[in-house]
Amino acid sequence: MVLEEENYREVIESYTLEDWKPLFELIPEIEKTKEFGEIVGGRDENNVFQMPMWVGGDVINKFTDIIYKMPIVINFNWGKWEEGRKIAKDKSFDYDSIDIPTKCKLITAIVRNDRFCDGVLVSAFESGFILKILKSIERQVKQSSKV
Repeated sequence: MVLEEENYREVIESYTLEDWKPLFELIPEIEKTKEFGEIVGGRDENNVFQMPMWVGGDVINKFTDIIYKMPIVINFNWGKWEEGRKIAKDKSFDYDSIDIPTKCKLITAIVRNDRFCDGVLVSAFESGFILKILKSIERQVKQSSKV
């Protein structure tokens, strides 16, 4: 399931700490994971060639299941979202400086981009990009639930 651009903010901002729990419970697993995926393909035992492609590991599969079930994936034109591109390129970006719906747009852009550019999602996990976003969401949700 995906959220529509017209109301994604209201939906995401209505989520409780309990709603976010499955995603937050994934954080320790992400931190422990050494390899997030592998390249499969090449020549098989019959010498048939298959184009190599990235296959995400268990933690990535769990992550994508959760983000689509919640949902936090947003239907928007992520390919033309310049703000997101700038944020993703800035290695020292402070994710706590943006709201949770914007962080969900970043996650959406990465997940959707992976469909067209194989390995983007694995790379986002390996670089710590996804983990930084999730930890920032967790801090903001826990802070707002104390109020």
